[in-house]
Amino acid sequence: MLQSLRPLLTRILNPIARNLNINPNIVTIISPFVAVIAAWGFANHLLILATLAILASGFLDVVDGAVARYHNRSSKFGAFLDSTMDRFADAIIYIGIIFGGYCDWFVGVLAIHSAICVSYVRARAESQGAECNIGIAERAVRMIILMIGAIIGYLAGDVYFTYIIYILVILSYFTVAQRILHVRRQLK
Repeated sequence: MLQSLRPLLTRILNPIARNLNINPNIVTIISPFVAVIAAWGFANHLLILATLAILASGFLDVVDGAVARYHNRSSKFGAFLDSTMDRFADAIIYIGIIFGGYCDWFVGVLAIHSAICVSYVRARAESQGAECNIGIAERAVRMIILMIGAIIGYLAGDVYFTYIIYILVILSYFTVAQRILHVRRQLK
């Protein structure tokens, strides 16, 4: 869904990547630690801190790939590590939301499960040779919605943030269904 922004992101990230000549896997590994700050923020009802930490974690998530591409350090292991750390970050953030009481534990577990399933379906499809980068709620979109929801919750009340979490669960499972149907058409 956000693929159309890739050229703009490349123009923004290339100067950063040029000046950041480090192993991109180091940047990748830092991202879930920043997500821990977001989780702590949610657990302690510091929605703005949590939002800023998600933003920082997301920034690191795009910088690692930019550094890898710019310095010709892209690798299959790097892609694997990036995807794995993204799943850790997603789960950590939702655990903080659960601890903060912004949703029932069951809804929080569904949020974790649905986020992981979106990525799993894509990975499994690609292992079968199918293209699967479609869907209404890819990870970047989910993180943007989560940040907007946290800001709304901060300004208007916690209950509105809770509604956003319910919406994210629905959108994530909808994305899983979209991807399954898309892959089914390709592999028939």
